[in-house]
Amino acid sequence: MAKNESTNSRRSFILNATKGVIGASLIPSIVTAGNSQRNIEKLIRAPHSYGPNDQVQVALIGAGGMGTADTNTCITVPGVKLVAVCDLYDGRLAEAKKRWGNDIYTTRDYKEILDRKDIDAVIVATPDFWHKDISVAAMNKGKHIYCEKPMVHNISEAPAVIDAQNKNKVVFEVGSQGMSSLGNEKAKQLLKEGAIGTLNYAEAFYARMSPEGAWQYPIPDDASPATVDWDRYLSITTKRPFDPLRFFRWRNYRDYGTGVSGDLFVHVFSSLHFITNSLGPNKVMATGGLRYWKDGREVPDIMLGTFDYPETDVHPAFNLSLRVNFVDGTGGTNYLRMVGSEGSMTVEWDKVTLYRNRNIVDATDPLLKTKNNSAAQKEYVYTRKKMLPPDTMIYAAEEGYKGAHFDHHYNWINAIRTKGKVVEDALFGYRAAAPALLCNESYFENKIIKWDPKNLKVVS
Repeated sequence: MAKNESTNSRRSFILNATKGVIGASLIPSIVTAGNSQRNIEKLIRAPHSYGPNDQVQVALIGAGGMGTADTNTCITVPGVKLVAVCDLYDGRLAEAKKRWGNDIYTTRDYKEILDRKDIDAVIVATPDFWHKDISVAAMNKGKHIYCEKPMVHNISEAPAVIDAQNKNKVVFEVGSQGMSSLGNEKAKQLLKEGAIGTLNYAEAFYARMSPEGAWQYPIPDDASPATVDWDRYLSITTKRPFDPLRFFRWRNYRDYGTGVSGDLFVHVFSSLHFITNSLGPNKVMATGGLRYWKDGREVPDIMLGTFDYPETDVHPAFNLSLRVNFVDGTGGTNYLRMVGSEGSMTVEWDKVTLYRNRNIVDATDPLLKTKNNSAAQKEYVYTRKKMLPPDTMIYAAEEGYKGAHFDHHYNWINAIRTKGKVVEDALFGYRAAAPALLCNESYFENKIIKWDPKNLKVVS
């Protein structure tokens, strides 16, 4: 595959998916990229033989659910090979060999991974509190990094990650789901071209109820100090007696995770900042509570966050409302909705649904037949105009689109090969993580927090 072959093919797809934004919005219609009859799967999987010099050899650190999903996606990018896996639970290391081959090198010590000369890049999918230390150490060894979100466990850790990326000139990408989606790219174009008028409000909602969706992950029967490297796990945080809940259900505890805000809100911040070119909010407020999952967890299962975004050179002032509900008996709903002065759009990874308001004037109204009666006509416009249901347009990825997760890994690998850049680098990742982490601070300390998104600091 030539250097830009896959990129150009995908660019053509995006153009087909986004054709005629404003023109199409004048009438009710459904616009879909499927009309182009392109087979994106075939384009992306164009055959190519990668030699030793252009094959990217990857290691995984943290082989839990998300780390496994990241790796399974990453190795579908042509020319990527998994060579090593690190985890603190022996069962995951054994499963890694079954899943990816007996020749995979496995270890409990991530430093052994970083010392290997045959590893070009590392997926960091550990619990949140290990993200900074492992990412910085890996970059200092010259490794490229795909770090699961949020980029850091505490905002004070972010400068070290940014400095390490700048110093070592490696490709660092934060793994926010949906970030590289066609839905985000389409929404960015629609907003720029005025499809919803002036943005004034955005909202997102995550609802879950199933045990695993609410972080009630299963505990292996053999979990014990013999099969889990508990001492290494706690080596950078508070020491405690062995507790399998704190290892396998780490998201429930503040020492290791970042709650619903760090797990879910951060996705919205990443997508919203990409679509709007925003640096972030300047005011953060949160409320919520532990309503149902009273299993010893330290974080709420319902959280509501509100955020003020100031006017900048690239976007107007607007407000953001975020909600998470782990007690939703309806089955679960996820969405990002952006509202403007002339319409709204719901953004999904492979689809954007645009709603544009329409006004209609009754041409038979006597007021409009009155000659030279501008005052009467103006009165009609302001008081007697009728509102019709909005036009609805659906912009959908065509069949065969491999999805946002693949695109995100593809962008990372392509940047490694071409010495290029990714959108969600360390600085971008910090700007997405900061309001999510400050949302937790607002909740636990019961206060409004002011944030300077340009200079990246809390305002007293």
